[in-house]
Amino acid sequence: MNYETLLYAVDGPIATITLNRPEHLNTIVPPMPDEVEAAVTAATRDQDVRVLVVRGAGRAFCAGYDFGGGFHAWDELLTTEGRWDPGKDFVGVTAPAFAPTQKFMSIWRCPKPVIAQVHGWCVGGGSDFALCADLVIASEDAQIGTPYSRIWGSYLSGMWIYRLGLARAKHHALTGRPLSGREAADVELINEAVPFAELEATVRSRAEELASLPPAQLAAMKLMVNQAYENMGLHHTQLLGPILDGVMRNIPEAHEFIARAEATGVARAARERDQLFGDYAAADPANRPDPAHVIEP
Repeated sequence: MNYETLLYAVDGPIATITLNRPEHLNTIVPPMPDEVEAAVTAATRDQDVRVLVVRGAGRAFCAGYDFGGGFHAWDELLTTEGRWDPGKDFVGVTAPAFAPTQKFMSIWRCPKPVIAQVHGWCVGGGSDFALCADLVIASEDAQIGTPYSRIWGSYLSGMWIYRLGLARAKHHALTGRPLSGREAADVELINEAVPFAELEATVRSRAEELASLPPAQLAAMKLMVNQAYENMGLHHTQLLGPILDGVMRNIPEAHEFIARAEATGVARAARERDQLFGDYAAADPANRPDPAHVIEP
């Protein structure tokens, strides 16, 4: 299969899915969710593949949904005759045949273990995607967060909630404050953080360890853990989140935010959003990922 937004490669027992829009920090546009699902399906069906790795090319894992140009890339899913269609949005974000969140959740449903290799920016919908993986290993200087908590969005996969305790979950839900890779590992949002120079080797080592184990054993243990979280209401959370996201994308303040982004550029609109908090687009260099940390696919 030919992919527009990602690369798919198999090396021995390890399949690697690389988000490949590096010039746009791998932001999410159609058909990326469909292609992720298709690549995960290919890896699942390949009897020689035992472990999947998901990563991003260039300077970032994924900087969330691309809202440049007024978010019009998603018009077919969300609008009718140029206007937001609430009914169409509701169906588009909840029906498995259309819903981007459910397509990214294919890594959760895959019976084979999936490792997210995170570096650079991993924010918004990108973080929702990465946190669906079974293991998340990040570079220490990665920035993981949900700027949409401040304007224009809502939790999608719900993984921020299920991976954190109540106090932490409320803090990040209400403030949108990001965590570095090191901080995310320390609070157990993710599994491990290492210096960028060690990231690829560490992920490869963990993948090889898992690949040495019986596939059925891995599938059984993954299913057991997943089912426990499903029993806590994960599916219902993932229905509510994208519906609320649609509403939050269409409150007056959200329309103003997107209009500013379209008129003055995404970077300026994001800086204004983050100025008071001093993070994301308004962060000083010490609180940003090192731009020299690049993944070459």
